[in-house]
Amino acid sequence: MRELIGSHDVCLVTLDTLRFDVADGLAAAGRTPALARVLPGGRWERRHSPASFTYAAHHAFFAGFLPTPAAPGRHERLYAAAFPGSETSGERTWVFDAADLPTALAREGYHTLCLGGVGFFNRRGALGSVLPGLFAEAHWEPEFGVTAPGCLDAQLDRLAEALPRVPARQPLFTFLNVAALHQPNRHYLPGADADDLASHAAALEYVDSRVGRLFALLTGRGRPVFTIVCSDHGTAYGEDGHTGHRVGHDVVWTVPYAHFTLRPGEW
Repeated sequence: MRELIGSHDVCLVTLDTLRFDVADGLAAAGRTPALARVLPGGRWERRHSPASFTYAAHHAFFAGFLPTPAAPGRHERLYAAAFPGSETSGERTWVFDAADLPTALAREGYHTLCLGGVGFFNRRGALGSVLPGLFAEAHWEPEFGVTAPGCLDAQLDRLAEALPRVPARQPLFTFLNVAALHQPNRHYLPGADADDLASHAAALEYVDSRVGRLFALLTGRGRPVFTIVCSDHGTAYGEDGHTGHRVGHDVVWTVPYAHFTLRPGEW
């Protein structure tokens, strides 16, 4: 990633609460065609999240600890906050002297833009202000949140308003936290009266139907966009008696991950 700083816009999309098994199954079945266009080989990479819930996972992500490849070994990180003794920074890792990615990119001249989704980005109190407070510009409204069926549509409308205010010559870091997968998600499955794996899958199909617009907006500035799309954690729907997350279960720790470069004109 180091060689891309300055020449590329950067985008980090977290599909909050998305389970790997659901994402992988839908990709294999051809039910998420827009995402399949950008996923390397058309499939998600299986990785392990550094945390089991949103707040902790995003602090780790912003410090350079993205989900770790599930295969054993020492895996070089894309970017990393500098600290003594790091064993996973390599020749291509962008190492920065800041505590978090938004601050580091701002020092490189990037405008930093946050579009929050779940409650940890709602700025309604001290806790919900920590993560969006890392950005020069941050947005949240109830229409972006977990109870809004059109949450991603509302976020993209706001992104479309925000992008023209960023000078074309200035690189941009866009962070988007998508709340659709998080419970409650039964509203994506007509007739459902409870959240389950089927409604979780339907929520991902909703997201897939909107990502083309996201990528078109990002590349509409005329710059290549280095893009990371991943989940911050999964969630349980009754496995071994568990419901929800913030527990040490495989369906929570195992997440889908991909990174790729979007280029102008592709969308």
